[in-house]
Amino acid sequence: MIYLFNGSLEGLLTAVFEWFERKPGEITLILEENHQPDAFKKTLTIYNNREKADRVWNGLLIRLDKNWIRRLYCAYLSEIPAAFNHIFHFTCYLFQSKAGVEKNYGNPHVIAISKYAKSVEREKHRMEAFIRFEEAKDGTFYCGIDPDFNVLPLILKHFKDRYADQQWIIYDLNRNYGLYYNLEIVENIYINVSNKRNSSIPMDPKEKLYATLWKDYFKSTNIEARKNTKLHIQHVPKRYWRYLTEKQVELI
Repeated sequence: MIYLFNGSLEGLLTAVFEWFERKPGEITLILEENHQPDAFKKTLTIYNNREKADRVWNGLLIRLDKNWIRRLYCAYLSEIPAAFNHIFHFTCYLFQSKAGVEKNYGNPHVIAISKYAKSVEREKHRMEAFIRFEEAKDGTFYCGIDPDFNVLPLILKHFKDRYADQQWIIYDLNRNYGLYYNLEIVENIYINVSNKRNSSIPMDPKEKLYATLWKDYFKSTNIEARKNTKLHIQHVPKRYWRYLTEKQVELI
């Protein structure tokens, strides 16, 4: 049997509740948008239910420590369809087993969730390291990003703590939403921007001067004889260079 859900965490948790309520046997959890009709398999559309989702989530909080809760959440933020299915089956497995089964790395769902979570955490750390803001005309600092995974919820605290004295926006161009910090709270925002980094945001004219000065400084302090491109790319993969002002020359 196939369960169809809308991709939300609430929908995924509701699907777990529905499985325990119905006990239909082996099922596959699939995003509605990815479903291809199959005449030989029954389907059930899962409709979000906050009460049911909360009961499952509260159960997870009881059964798992905070590290595993984060691991589940990170795996969900990967947005990989297979990860959703693994989270669903792991949760069902957890509630049907004795305490401590999350440590059973012989279980394919445990291994898969750990793998997805590790990839998301790696992306989170790289975003924190490589994001560079540019000042807009209104004084707000802006950066457009296009991460592989939905890491905005994970980097929120880092930037709120580190840049508490300035207003900033970090906008995920792929997912068309962003974080806006107004010196008090961080809010989700949705604005009209193109797919090109910063192209729809009017920048302060001084930004070009700052960028030029930084590139000149970076170039003057670079020791060509010690250049190790292979090692450098291992630590700073090329797909992140577009966020770094000092790398813009190399991208041309």
